[in-house]
Amino acid sequence: MSTTELKVDLPVNMSEEELKLLLAIKLYEVGKLSLGQAARLAGFSKRGFIDVLGQHHVPVLNYTADDLREEIGV
Repeated sequence: MSTTELKVDLPVNMSEEELKLLLAIKLYEVGKLSLGQAARLAGFSKRGFIDVLGQHHVPVLNYTADDLREEIGV
């Protein structure tokens, strides 16, 4: 995966780590990063990032109802 550098002036009350975490969560949520990629961007292990996703009410698995029915054979 290639990278691009982005420079952002942060609000006084926001740290670089917080910005990386929020960016990683959103990019994972919209499907732009895999779980591993998002975890690395945020500076977490996969397990730790899964916990963070739960705290932010972002599902780790994003099944549609039809996908889930097919998966469990209903």
